[in-house]
Amino acid sequence: MALEQTSTSLPRLAPTRRRPELDALRGFFLVWMTLNHLPTRLSDYFNQPLGFISSAEGFVFLSGLLLAMLSIRLAKKEPQQMCEKIWKRSLRIYGYHLFMLLFAFTIAATVASHAHRTALYNLLNYYLAHPFSAIVSSLLLVYCPPLLDILPIYIVFMFTTPPLLIFAARRGWGWILAASGSIWLLAQFGLRTWVHDLTVRTTHLNIPLQETGAFNLFAWQLIWVLGLCFGAFIAGRRQPFPRIPRVVYLLSTAICLFFLGVRHSWFGAHLTPQFFGMQLDKWQIGPLRLLNLAAFALFLYGSRAVVKRIVSIEPFLTLGKASLEVFCAHLFFVFVGLALLSGDAGQLHGVRAALLILMTFSGMFLVALRAINRQQQNNGRRVHPYPSDAASPS
Repeated sequence: MALEQTSTSLPRLAPTRRRPELDALRGFFLVWMTLNHLPTRLSDYFNQPLGFISSAEGFVFLSGLLLAMLSIRLAKKEPQQMCEKIWKRSLRIYGYHLFMLLFAFTIAATVASHAHRTALYNLLNYYLAHPFSAIVSSLLLVYCPPLLDILPIYIVFMFTTPPLLIFAARRGWGWILAASGSIWLLAQFGLRTWVHDLTVRTTHLNIPLQETGAFNLFAWQLIWVLGLCFGAFIAGRRQPFPRIPRVVYLLSTAICLFFLGVRHSWFGAHLTPQFFGMQLDKWQIGPLRLLNLAAFALFLYGSRAVVKRIVSIEPFLTLGKASLEVFCAHLFFVFVGLALLSGDAGQLHGVRAALLILMTFSGMFLVALRAINRQQQNNGRRVHPYPSDAASPS
């Protein structure tokens, strides 16, 4: 998510060096999630192809990392200003969320009802059945339709980040990591269900649990907090990062290969995703999935020179500089694709699929260029890599 640079208002604070490779990595995640979300055959190939990891985890982690990198020093020097900037950004994200809800509840819902588009109808069935309750609860970030369920948790993460950064700037990350890990552990044992039941009793909004979004916020907060911690660590270092020990790199590679084999059923009927069950669950970040994510992060870090060369090309760099706008644009084209599906069809094929893909990425690139030009005008021709992104529900 993008926040304004603070070095102009506080010249005594050294500006954070721009990391274009992180912009490019965000763009890579955007391309990955778009190909996964569009209803074409390509989604079969881009649905967790590298093991039990997705663009969503990478996006959330990277967003937290970027935010902490560019805010931790301000949290030490001018905490009130840091809070105002991040909270202002949270409100802007909320505005984007309201815009997407407006589009879904008007145009998409109308097409779903009158054109009898099953895919769209299934996406918005609760709203179509209970419009008043859906509208009120969606404004409160309780009702979260599929595809529109990542921005709400992102808003919550952003809004709660300033006190975390202030606490970390004064007392370190130990207590924060311990608390975050404990919440993640409780999430594995039903914390979300308990909070949902309490919310329903308190607000009298009888929103079914499955309509509150696929993501378990209490589990996913660990990914965000780890991103914050690493971002603060990077911002505080004066020396380049050390190379990880060779044995750690090899071990992480072996773990990644193991989960890659499980994902694609290389090991026969006894080692399959079904065998491990909830341990690999994406929505609540099961323990084995967390292990896969950690190993993959270490592998990427050990291979960072190669990774940087791969992602630091267009269109990744341009898309990554305007991640929030591009993310919303990609959702629009996903809705268009779903509206083109007839009957119970799950995918588009042939010319229609090719045209949808071409139209989607052309539109996303144009949106990115427009957003970058606007940022340049607003920031004196300087575009800053504050996290202007949103993860996807895939």
